[in-house]
Amino acid sequence: MAVVETEIHGQVLVVRMNRPDRLNALNTEMRQMLAETWTEFRHSKDLEVAIFTGTGRGFCAGEDMKETLETGKPGGVRPAMEDPFMTGALEKPVIAAVNGFAMGGGFMLVERTDLRVAAETAIFEVSEAKRWLLGGYNHGHLANVSFPIAMEMALGFRFTAQRFYEIGFLNRVVPADELMPSALAMAEHLLTLPPAARVNTVHMMRQMRPEPNADQQRLAAALHDHGAKSDLMESRAAFAEKRKPNFKGWNDPADRYRLPTIASVTRK
Repeated sequence: MAVVETEIHGQVLVVRMNRPDRLNALNTEMRQMLAETWTEFRHSKDLEVAIFTGTGRGFCAGEDMKETLETGKPGGVRPAMEDPFMTGALEKPVIAAVNGFAMGGGFMLVERTDLRVAAETAIFEVSEAKRWLLGGYNHGHLANVSFPIAMEMALGFRFTAQRFYEIGFLNRVVPADELMPSALAMAEHLLTLPPAARVNTVHMMRQMRPEPNADQQRLAAALHDHGAKSDLMESRAAFAEKRKPNFKGWNDPADRYRLPTIASVTRK
C-alpha cells in the first residue's frame, strides 16, 4: 500500500496521503513520496490543478512521533529532494480537501494551499507550542486574523471547521460526502480560466500574503533556543506514552526573566 496515492480526473490530480492507521502522520517515506509527487505534477503538461486530501479520519496528524522517538530528530527528516509544494516553487494551484484532523505539520500543509474546503467534522490545531520552545506565532499572521485569534492559534487551541470558516481560513465547509465533489467543482472552475490568468493570479495572490518581518524572524529564531531543549523530546515521549509530560522549562530558571527582544537580536 503506497503512503501517497494519486488519481487523475481530466486535468485535475488528486493527491491522497494514505497512512490511515497513523492519521496520515508525516514519516520520512511520506515526505519523500510527496516531494516526488509534487515535482511530477509541477512538470506535467497535462495536469493543471491539484486536490490535496487524506484517507480515513485524518487529513494529516503532522509529525510522526513514533519515528521521531526512534531517530531522536524532532520535526522529522526532510526529503533529499526539493518539495516544490513546501518551498513555494509550485506554480499550479492546490486545493485542500480536509477530511479530518489537520494538526501541527498537517495544519501547515493546509496553510500552504490556495483554496480550502473542509468536512464539517474536520478539526484543526497549530501544535508547535506543545512540541517546541516557541508556539506557531506566524500562522495567524499568515491567515490575516485578529490578534486574539492568532494568539489562540499560537497557543495550541483546537478549532472546528465551522469556526475556521467563520474567521475566513476556509472557503467552504460541507458534509463529508460532499467534500470531494465540492473540491472537484472548485478545480473545474479554475480550469475555465485562461491558463496564464490562472497561474499569474495564484502567483500574485501568494506574494500578497503577510509575512513576519526580518527582525521578528530573528527574534523567533532566538526564542526557539530559549529554554530546555530536553523538553522537545519529553513532549513527544509523553504523547507517545499517553502520560502527562514532565517539563523542565529552562536550564537556568532565571532565563524566564531574560527573554530575547528585537533590540537584543538586532544588535548581534
